[in-house]
Amino acid sequence: MAAPAPGFISVFSSPQELGASLAQLVAQRAACCVAGARARFALGLSGGSLVSMLARELPAAVAPAGPAGLAHWTLGFCDERLVPFEHAESTYGLYRTHLLSKLPIPDSQVIAINPQLPVEEAAEDYAKKLRQAFQGDSIPVFDLLILGVGPDGHTCSLFPDHPLLQEREKIVAPISDSPKPPPQRVTLTLPVLNAARTVIFVATGEGKAAVLKRILEDKEASPLPAALVQPHTGKLCWFLDEAAARLLTVPFEKHSTL
Repeated sequence: MAAPAPGFISVFSSPQELGASLAQLVAQRAACCVAGARARFALGLSGGSLVSMLARELPAAVAPAGPAGLAHWTLGFCDERLVPFEHAESTYGLYRTHLLSKLPIPDSQVIAINPQLPVEEAAEDYAKKLRQAFQGDSIPVFDLLILGVGPDGHTCSLFPDHPLLQEREKIVAPISDSPKPPPQRVTLTLPVLNAARTVIFVATGEGKAAVLKRILEDKEASPLPAALVQPHTGKLCWFLDEAAARLLTVPFEKHSTL
């Protein structure tokens, strides 16, 4: 089995440099989309360390666009834990506290789950909200999805060898048996990830080095979930720091402000 195309790999000397470049890319992509024919920028965010990275860098990067530019943003979440927004594990809750408090995106254009619903209904409700926000798309097409990758190769709440990797009909799926707590989650499915115009994976730290080598270089009969993200017509990028990229032998572009 041939290895999938790894996409464009950028390696930064530190997570701080990576975060600054990521924020600039988001700002540039947003400006192009808002100025384009659709006059909208649809962004999907993941949780984990990305929250603090984006909270630190993104407000200054998008400040030149002002509130008028941010009024054209639509913001969704690539997956979410079924916990109250005030809970420390809530991705939306963390972004609301640390990032959205600094970005005047209209509340009506921030698409979040209803954590009070049972997990199956929460997934259906989130899918309905996405379909309303992406009217005209048979599958929601995000301009940019920012994804993380776990040491086991999971992305969003799509875990290795899980039946959800075979999901082709639903755009949002519930999961009640997540191997990583909390067990109940709602996640975008591979058809949505692969419909995006641009996907950026972000990974930092030595703990990601071994799995990144598997994803980007190995030819596996059962690819890890992150390796199954191959946008049909969109662009795939990897933003890594030197520690995460230390085992790679495939070509990459090295970035440094030094």
